[in-house]
Amino acid sequence: MKAEVLVLIQYRLKEADDSIAEAKVLLKEKMSLRAVMNRLYYAMFYAVLALLQEKGLGTSKHIGAISLFDREFIKGGVFDKEMSKTLHRAFELRQKGDYMEEVEATQKDIDEIFPKTIDFVEKVKKQLMAHGS
Repeated sequence: MKAEVLVLIQYRLKEADDSIAEAKVLLKEKMSLRAVMNRLYYAMFYAVLALLQEKGLGTSKHIGAISLFDREFIKGGVFDKEMSKTLHRAFELRQKGDYMEEVEATQKDIDEIFPKTIDFVEKVKKQLMAHGS
């Protein structure tokens, strides 16, 4: 694997880890649950970008990255369908929180998505490590 690809993968994984850390701080400080959900979604999104980078795939749109993830990693049997469901659910909640008026993520949403986000990012890291990334 080319050094610049490896650097970009590592950068994306750091963004994923940073997003989880930011979500923890926001939650601890009792900040907006919308912001917490945003960071959780972005943690998964950055992990997906790392996976796509390894395969030389990319897109400028979120839905495009999610579609590529489903095609390459879910339908291909690399990850189970639960990971796709988690990513889609977080995307939906983030979209609602960021773009719809007076819609806020709930504590129940956060309690559902937070541990799944951590698991998602860890599974992505293990997959990338298995391929030498």
